[in-house]
Amino acid sequence: MICPFRFDPVGGDRLWIGGRPWNVIEAQREGVMLGSRTILYLVTEDWYFWSHRLPIARAARDRGARVIVASRMAAHEERIREEGFEAVHVSFDRSGINPLQDVRTLAAIEALYRRTRPDIVHHVAAKPVIYGSLAARAASVPVVINAMAGLGFLFTGDSTGRRIARAVFERGLQAACRGARFWTILQNEDDWEIFRSLGFPPDRLALIAGSGVDVNFYRPTPPVRGGTPVALCVARMLRDKGICELVEAARILRSRDVAIDIHLVGGADVNPTSIPARDLQAWAEEGIVRVGGHVDDLRPIYASASIAVLPSYREGLPKALLEAAACGLPLVATDVPGCRSICRDGETGILVPPRDAPAIAGALERLAHDPKERLRLGRAARIAVVEKFSVKTVAEQTLALYEHALELHRFGRG
Repeated sequence: MICPFRFDPVGGDRLWIGGRPWNVIEAQREGVMLGSRTILYLVTEDWYFWSHRLPIARAARDRGARVIVASRMAAHEERIREEGFEAVHVSFDRSGINPLQDVRTLAAIEALYRRTRPDIVHHVAAKPVIYGSLAARAASVPVVINAMAGLGFLFTGDSTGRRIARAVFERGLQAACRGARFWTILQNEDDWEIFRSLGFPPDRLALIAGSGVDVNFYRPTPPVRGGTPVALCVARMLRDKGICELVEAARILRSRDVAIDIHLVGGADVNPTSIPARDLQAWAEEGIVRVGGHVDDLRPIYASASIAVLPSYREGLPKALLEAAACGLPLVATDVPGCRSICRDGETGILVPPRDAPAIAGALERLAHDPKERLRLGRAARIAVVEKFSVKTVAEQTLALYEHALELHRFGRG
């Protein structure tokens, strides 16, 4: 079934709902505008807001909205305030192992909503979505936007523990996030189908492709000539990102005497599948891969690479692949939700089965030996990002959703 709530592939001003076009300009003419409205963004970490939602918040601010950012404030609080946003600290416990702390967090969010009286709350990722929606329901917030950044850990395995946790999570979503005022943003059609199967009405599901990429900031550079090709994996160091399979692929490539360097770039995270630092150090000492930590400005890293690789088990829409594609790199990724939205086999890159180290090795070997193919795929990847995944397009689409939701609320239909 095709999502009835989607945007034109190119440009962000026209939104289709149930086969009927809804135009942003017409909504503004009818008085459904963001000026003087209050929009509150709820995310777990301030760095995540800064890296993934800043352009959307800027676009809302530029339309005249008052913007509040609620998060666990740390290194980015001053930057957030310098943007003209209000910053509010919320003590999220991402590990989820302290129920008392979670109850306090929920109470703090509800108190925040009652105090600031937002017209729109925009929740990002699982815990803010569930807790924020419960708080928004209690505080009678007019419009609730829930953005699922990907279904992640619970949907990448089928063990008994994950099945039980997944069922609890699904029931929590159904209890907290359904109703006329509640809208869900999904990043790929696989996730959209899951939410439809959970009973979410299709006219309250929106398909918006990720958080977007600044295609002027991330640009192609002249390809590195000569030397050993570099395959770059930018990701959190998690098993569910396919890092272990990538390391095994590196061993396979070494055994075949394939000239290729594999770089891992990214930090650790609070996650059940985090790779221990000792394992990363052992791989580096073995010399099978290069291991780097978090990098703020990835442009020099992308410029030094020949291939971008992400063998993840599941994604929403991976920003690292979008950035790499914007830089004109060919992609190697797994044929899973999210990855296949930007890595189109034979067009922008090569798709491989998940959890398949030999297939990863084969794809990397093929591209390592064929610079013309790398160039062809990389050019197509850049075009795809510019046409469908730019921050400008995603911001326009998200603001169109805000305005449509406000329109329905004004006429008592949301």
